[in-house]
Amino acid sequence: MMEKGNSGFSEAGLRRLREVLARHVESGKIPGLVALVSRGEETHVEAIGTMRHDGGAPMRRDTIFRMASTSKPVAMAAAMVLLDECRLRLDDPVDSWLPELADRRVLTRVDSPLDDTVLARRPITVRDLLTSTFGLGIDLTALSFPIMAAVFERGVFTQGAEPAPEPDEWMRRLGTLPLMRQPGEHWQYHISHDVLGVLVARVTGQPFETFLRERILDPLGMQDTGFHVPVGKIDRLPPSYAPDPQTGQFIVWDEAASGQYSRPPAFQSGGGGLVSTVDDYHAYFRMLLNGGMHGNQRILSRPAVELMTTNRLTPEQQATRNALARNNIHVSHGQGLHGGWGFGMAVRTYRGDYAPIGQFGWDGGTGTTTYADPHNQLTGTLLTQVGMTTPDSARLIHDFWTTLYQAIDD
Repeated sequence: MMEKGNSGFSEAGLRRLREVLARHVESGKIPGLVALVSRGEETHVEAIGTMRHDGGAPMRRDTIFRMASTSKPVAMAAAMVLLDECRLRLDDPVDSWLPELADRRVLTRVDSPLDDTVLARRPITVRDLLTSTFGLGIDLTALSFPIMAAVFERGVFTQGAEPAPEPDEWMRRLGTLPLMRQPGEHWQYHISHDVLGVLVARVTGQPFETFLRERILDPLGMQDTGFHVPVGKIDRLPPSYAPDPQTGQFIVWDEAASGQYSRPPAFQSGGGGLVSTVDDYHAYFRMLLNGGMHGNQRILSRPAVELMTTNRLTPEQQATRNALARNNIHVSHGQGLHGGWGFGMAVRTYRGDYAPIGQFGWDGGTGTTTYADPHNQLTGTLLTQVGMTTPDSARLIHDFWTTLYQAIDD
């Protein structure tokens, strides 16, 4: 009997995928995981292991995970709706909505003291925020510099142990910082996505989550996606672990019932605040593969999807991003080496591993990964509860993609 091809996956390939995932769980390093892969009309799910590292309830298809930076591609869609409706324009300065970012000062050098600045050459634009080039971001190669210390001290980094303040206060704190780079010059990670959430809220006059839910999450049936887990679903949320980098011992970063995702946050972080499931993310990435359509309903325009999912960086910006990824490989455990960046996600611009050029998506520091591949009409989402304080979840993610691409059977 021949194994079927040209639409989905080979049975042998899916068997190997399961074996590789199970091996990571059996190693004791990954308590549990849920993976969903789809190609054409075929969808395949694996739920392996347990919610807690010491056993207990099994992982299930509807287990809810903290998405961390894999929030970025989904949160970005709210801004794309506003572009589609001409309520935002790519090259509009953001000053009228975000006065805290008007009249920026820029550090003379990225390692300068905070008061060693020059005037920004121009205002920050919507495009700068969408492409993560507005001038501020998390730079793991700059952790010893005064600006990074200030970002963490002033509570501007929203993924820390301390919850971020409500949006107006967060923007006020952000406005006390100089930029690290001139607007539009350099790709810099994370902070722009949190600013975008505030921008969407101010343009629409609604909380960011409300607009995201009305325009993206509800139409796609993403009922388990949001910025916290309601009490009726909290038993579906595992603890989040940040293993000790030296010993590998499981340390709880965030509990479920008493943790920071058990109640609505003061700040709805587009950079990393969402919780979700494999099925919700599958619906979102299928919509992107379908050029903005979900069934017979249009969620985003085709050009909006194309803007998000193709490289937006200039050659100079891309060279900087490539260097950043390569120089951080020991910290990121190899995540982030893709070349390009669209809006809210990485876009592969060269073939550096088993995935082809054009694949788009992103990874999260809580042990999450989600990508779609137009060439193969493929999506994959793998969610676990082990953060990337050790290489274990990154190695699992790497093996997931390496094995998944071998399971394509044409």
